[in-house]
Amino acid sequence: MFALLLMLSPAAFGQSDESAAAARKVKNKVVPAYPAMARTMNLTGRVKLEALVLANGSVKSIQVKGGNPLLVQSAENAIHSWRWEKAEHESTELVEFDFSPK
Repeated sequence: MFALLLMLSPAAFGQSDESAAAARKVKNKVVPAYPAMARTMNLTGRVKLEALVLANGSVKSIQVKGGNPLLVQSAENAIHSWRWEKAEHESTELVEFDFSPK
């Protein structure tokens, strides 16, 4: 079994509390799969992503801000399935995943 900690706090990326209040709420989250190769290597790590979310709540694009390439692909695949609340315009949402094989 593995542990996966999901963090959505924009403050974790060094932003002020004001921007944390402005973050859109996630309606549907998909937990990333822990890659088999990473499990074999007992690899742990944090992946930071920036998602451009359309007004309808779907993900338009993802930019990797940090993380091991073995873990990044799994995180990106999961984020593409996420849905945020609808808004009047696009927004940039910061998402962070902690991967651990435990």
